[in-house]
Amino acid sequence: MKILVTGGAGLVGSHCAEYFAKKKYKVIVLDNLMRSRIFGSDTETVEYNWKYLKRYKNIKRIKGDIRNQKDVESAIGSGVDAVIHTAGQPGVPSSVRDPREDFSINAYGTLNVLEILRKKSKKAAFVYCSTNKVYGENVDKILLKELKKRYVYRKIKGVDEAVLTDLTGHTPYGVSKLTGDLYTQEYAHIYGMRTCVFRMSCIYGARQFGFEDQGWVAWFIIAALTNKPIVIYGNGKQVRDLLYVEDLVKAYEAFIEGKLNNGIFNIGGGTENTISLLEFLDKIYEVTGRRLNYSFKGWRPSDQKVYITDISKIKKVLKWSPKIDIDEGIFRLFEWVKNNQAIFE
Repeated sequence: MKILVTGGAGLVGSHCAEYFAKKKYKVIVLDNLMRSRIFGSDTETVEYNWKYLKRYKNIKRIKGDIRNQKDVESAIGSGVDAVIHTAGQPGVPSSVRDPREDFSINAYGTLNVLEILRKKSKKAAFVYCSTNKVYGENVDKILLKELKKRYVYRKIKGVDEAVLTDLTGHTPYGVSKLTGDLYTQEYAHIYGMRTCVFRMSCIYGARQFGFEDQGWVAWFIIAALTNKPIVIYGNGKQVRDLLYVEDLVKAYEAFIEGKLNNGIFNIGGGTENTISLLEFLDKIYEVTGRRLNYSFKGWRPSDQKVYITDISKIKKVLKWSPKIDIDEGIFRLFEWVKNNQAIFE
């Protein structure tokens, strides 16, 4: 089997590439290595993962842009069996600062990959890495109860796929990702392609280079080990469900190697893997023995107070469920950051 991974030097993309390379598949990685520039980082981020993947002889790395027709055509070549489209502009604040670039990457870039795949390798499976941000502020309409260190849903356990994606605010990031989400669905509907949308919650794991704008789980751990101050926007009681990246890759595999023609799934750690920011501070102390230096600021636009994924549909349809719980996942990430601390100093 031959698999193309766009954005293959990012957290999700590099783990996809490594996972399938270990299974002896032929893997093509396409990445323009612009993540460091997006977040204004002087530290190598995707560049680290780009070099890391060099150890696998069955991974072909192509430096190119999903918005460039020739780059995508070169990556697909004579055809592939699957495309895992992880490439994207991942930051909400970044999308507010530069909505044009956000759109060109997340919306046009996705359309460009779909269209070239349709013409060159129509039977290939296409996996789209969407986001819970497609639901926008509709999530904020869910009734909450405030506890000492977290918010909880009053009447539901998690967000399912029936929540509306329209009639609400999204931020430019949510809009651009929703555009790619809809095009992925439409290419299955109108062209008969085999596509699947995965609306992801908070994904984390080893080789994650977190920033204040994106990748908060890794950012908090990096800050703890390097004595950097952090800012908590809001009161710290906001809750997310966490999914370790290896479990996410196995969900993609379940679709690619299964018989489902198309689908839309909310995916995350689910109700058993939730944590608030305040609880995460306690968890960091438990794991590292260090107290974070933090301060509070006002809520950011469209920052959901609670997002917990209802994963009942994906469990039923793809026979998938998370295997790595929060304690194990956080410890794995901590160990990786600790062993590579010099990168972050």
